Amino acid sequence: MPYIPENPLIVQSDRSILLEVQNPLYEAVRDDLAGFAELVKSPEFIHTYQITPLSLWNAAAAGHSADAIIATLQQYAKFDIPENIVVDIREYIGRYGRLRLLCRDDGSLVLESQDTHLLVQVWKNKQCRPFLETQIDEHTLLIKPAARGYLKQALVHLGFPAEDLAGYVRGGALPVQVCSPTAGGHSFALRDYQREAVHRFYDGGSSRGGSGVIVLPCGAGKTVVGIGVIAELAARTLIICPNTVAVRQWIAELLDKTSLTAEQLGEYTGEKKEIRPITLTTYQMLTYRPACVGDNGEGEFPHFHLFDAEDWGLIIYDEVHLLPAPIFRITAEVQARRRLGLTATLVREDGRETDVFSLIGPKKYDVPWRDLERSGWIAEAICTEIRLDLSEEQRMDYALENDSRVQYRIAAENPDKLHVVDTLLQRHRGDHVLIIGQYIDQLKHLARRTNAPLITGKTKNSERERLYAAFKRGEAPVLIVSKVANFAIDLPDANVAIQVSGTFGSRQEEAQRLGRVLRPKSDGQPAFFYTLVTRDSRDQDFAANRQLFLTEQGYRYTILDARDLHAEAAS
Repeated sequence: MPYIPENPLIVQSDRSILLEVQNPLYEAVRDDLAGFAELVKSPEFIHTYQITPLSLWNAAAAGHSADAIIATLQQYAKFDIPENIVVDIREYIGRYGRLRLLCRDDGSLVLESQDTHLLVQVWKNKQCRPFLETQIDEHTLLIKPAARGYLKQALVHLGFPAEDLAGYVRGGALPVQVCSPTAGGHSFALRDYQREAVHRFYDGGSSRGGSGVIVLPCGAGKTVVGIGVIAELAARTLIICPNTVAVRQWIAELLDKTSLTAEQLGEYTGEKKEIRPITLTTYQMLTYRPACVGDNGEGEFPHFHLFDAEDWGLIIYDEVHLLPAPIFRITAEVQARRRLGLTATLVREDGRETDVFSLIGPKKYDVPWRDLERSGWIAEAICTEIRLDLSEEQRMDYALENDSRVQYRIAAENPDKLHVVDTLLQRHRGDHVLIIGQYIDQLKHLARRTNAPLITGKTKNSERERLYAAFKRGEAPVLIVSKVANFAIDLPDANVAIQVSGTFGSRQEEAQRLGRVLRPKSDGQPAFFYTLVTRDSRDQDFAANRQLFLTEQGYRYTILDARDLHAEAAS
């Protein structure tokens, strides 16, 4: 077995890949691995990636061949690649597209394959069979009407994802032009990577385009990509957002950067019920259920009618990684509409990435965050983890507690974090600082201590918008926010984020919170992201997991002891 010591990879027979962080080739190899493997561990010197069926199917859908993936591993591996890995890559890549969903001239949906044995397997499979009408011939199965999405889910679970080439309805026409200058008088055009993302999604209107996910960091203009797709399709569009503030930010962007008028844009939220050619709503609105529902389940989600309220040509799922289970269900039934998912990370803590893949579509475009940073499209970010101890009394409370969730809360709400926040605010006087946390009592204490405004889930939308505007103007230089501000909040001047507590080990939350400060700064200065972590506790364990996604993107956390921080401030 040849040994090439200067190479940074060790590929192992369990489909894990070890990558040396200190190797000069680290960054180039990391970016290549992100196209077909998932980061699972990231200590200081060796990062561990895992090749999975889903990572390979996303790679295949993005146009990566088995030969190219194997060549990458061979180029950078210290040792020969285990033969089973070569076989697995070829077989899993080869599974994508062996089954094809097609629409016949008479409008019927069929599943086709040249692999007759595989088609028999599908026909006999208990998960797939309920969605199939009949076997037309040895290469073709007739699909039940409206079962397109459900069958795709079942085929992914079977291990043979179908390539959906059945096409889409055109939807009601709605001419849309991207404007330059904007309504605000600014020069505007899609950036190169934004145009490429639109191109990859649309794919010239072919049956291979029209559904899938665009992955871009916060601050890189995912909304602008959505606008580009709307203009390309020129069709009526339903846009689903995480919250009402995000709905209104989308409306503002559409009015500023397109030829659309206010009369063409509808807000369908708890405060308004407008259905117009471009309608914007929230996941919470769509999943609302009245206190009492009928036994038959009909009308259980009274606002689901939005999916059929207009002849939509496009449905946009903003922050697609947040999709709640009921939205998966209805999405399975609207597969004839083009579907665009926008997100900073496809990571889901519930493991339903396969459902995003099958029902929204495969990853169509992704770009390493650090590439955009180097190009100046997002701010340079300096990430620091500040570790501190529990007091002796709290350590005993922690040790005596049997409930791990309560243990985490004891560590996450460590009172010494308040002193660290004081020191950081002194360090960043004059900056725009976001303090972000999970526990409301902790945030209320911080609000009283710092005399800064607090936004939680109970804050009215009008008050949220007023406080966000005051923060942007510099009238409120420090803003304290709960997890309601994790998503789709446009605060371009924020340059410091202090995370005092998080949602257990949520990787996507860490990415979103860093994203609050990634918009490029007018003075070119970097952004600062601090996370406060209690040492030797579940708080530290969860912090390590939360940081995985950002590590994959090339960010590295400097570890700083709280005592050193205070000593530096006192000197």
